[in-house]
Amino acid sequence: MRVEDGAVADTAEKALDIAERLVQVRGFNGVSYADVAAELGITKAALHYHFASKAELGTALITRYTTRFEAALAEIDQRINDAPAKISAYAGIYLNVVRQQRMCLCGMLAAEYQTLPTSMRDAVVRFFDINETWLEGVLKAGEQAGTVRPRGSTRDAARVVISTLEGAMLVARLRDDPTRLEAAKDQLLAELS
Repeated sequence: MRVEDGAVADTAEKALDIAERLVQVRGFNGVSYADVAAELGITKAALHYHFASKAELGTALITRYTTRFEAALAEIDQRINDAPAKISAYAGIYLNVVRQQRMCLCGMLAAEYQTLPTSMRDAVVRFFDINETWLEGVLKAGEQAGTVRPRGSTRDAARVVISTLEGAMLVARLRDDPTRLEAAKDQLLAELS
């Protein structure tokens, strides 16, 4: 790899870092190329070199976020066996984000779903499908081990977990009170026990 190639990749990665933070705070429609370029200290044209369109930037953001989230889920699977503890660790991912006064990137984008380009819509749906599938597997294993007792199907329970955490994140951010998300997590675990 040439030095210039490394610098180009580094600039693209920094642009994604800035855009991710801004989108988690303002939403996708509240962020412009000018915002990202200004924080990065480059021109909008230079940013277009890395991401030809805002849709391309958005899709790259979701792809990277999903990859990182999948790695976090794999890490939870690797270090934790108990289903309730896995769900608690899963909620911990959300807590870490809200403590930074941000929202889940894909949760924020889901709120803007109708205004997003198709490639971004598909990527947001994929993110939630991955999470739902992982949670369903955790809940099935917990049900078999007798550590969780969902009232309905494990698929429905997985959907409730995601919906509850995403919604609680909104309210916790609104109130600048992460304990609201913690309370939602605790209630979820109590309901599943």
